[in-house]
Amino acid sequence: MEGGEEAGADRVVDSKDMQQQSKAFDKLTDRVEDRQLDSTRVQEAMASISASTEADRNAMRLREKELAAVKIDAGDVDIIANELELDKKVAERTLREHKGDAVAAIRFLLR
Repeated sequence: MEGGEEAGADRVVDSKDMQQQSKAFDKLTDRVEDRQLDSTRVQEAMASISASTEADRNAMRLREKELAAVKIDAGDVDIIANELELDKKVAERTLREHKGDAVAAIRFLLR
């Protein structure tokens, strides 16, 4: 009988060992699944950032086209650049942003 009891004890130990191994394996696979979910989230976030960046670029292109369409007087650019000691590109850009209104551009630059 003692031999049978030892076999039963081995089964209990084996059963506990198997349960521990099973729990450890579950934890391992949970981490792998979490990593896969995290990588999916990262990919979705990167796609969102990429789409947002592209939208920003398109908005900037559209804004530049709008500004290029604004008619400005070259004399106004020269006056603003000379009187405020600015680069002509800065004076021109500011004048375009204020729809060619030299007074509004100068007020903005003097702030």
